[in-house]
Amino acid sequence: MKQIYEHYNDEDFEVWKILFDRQIQQFPTHASKAYLNGLKISNFETGIIPDFRETNEILKETTGWQLAVVPGIVPDYTFFELMANKRFPATTWLRKKKELDYLEEPDMFHDVFAHVPLLTNQHFVNFLEELSKIGLNYVGNDEAIQLLSRVYWFTVEFGLIQEAEGLRIYGAGILSSAGETKFSLSEEPPKHKFDIEHMLDTTFRKDVFQKEYFITESYEQLYESIPSIKELLAAKVEQLV
Repeated sequence: MKQIYEHYNDEDFEVWKILFDRQIQQFPTHASKAYLNGLKISNFETGIIPDFRETNEILKETTGWQLAVVPGIVPDYTFFELMANKRFPATTWLRKKKELDYLEEPDMFHDVFAHVPLLTNQHFVNFLEELSKIGLNYVGNDEAIQLLSRVYWFTVEFGLIQEAEGLRIYGAGILSSAGETKFSLSEEPPKHKFDIEHMLDTTFRKDVFQKEYFITESYEQLYESIPSIKELLAAKVEQLV
């Protein structure tokens, strides 16, 4: 599959602009430095839907990653196999104007605007690659994949990071949501220190703002957690047998 840029219509460009503009207004005080830096590197602009050919050239030069076009949510093996080989699965369709605030499954704004900037950060993509290799080892074991998905969820999708200027967001699920961008950094939801065992024991829902978040100290900490993820996941899977 590939992105057919000529297929985007006026509504698609308008939707990209609306979503882009309202998030950019919040990001100076909400998004992590690495994300903001990656946003500049990615050359994303208001009103201009990214061309995957250009984005892939940028990613290839920075971390060696690429976008792989997928129709939507893909099977576990495909998902992990792509990322274990430095290819991030991304859709090419955009939500409609009537769906600006909620979608049942990720669209291009989530996959590209929210995820791609951090694909320029070497420590982050190292974490993503190694996490995906762990996932490949458990494909077919639904209980194990469910447990591992909690780590992915509370880091890659809904992770927070402590920076010198304060608490910031790096999770794509938050960065693509205007409402959750505000909510996640408010005083309302509980926030926990980075703890893999705690993540493995914490369930989540996809259709509401998260009830709690986990805070990492750095992207290096994410990558350095891989041995613990392997060990703790294996132990929990053993208990399920």
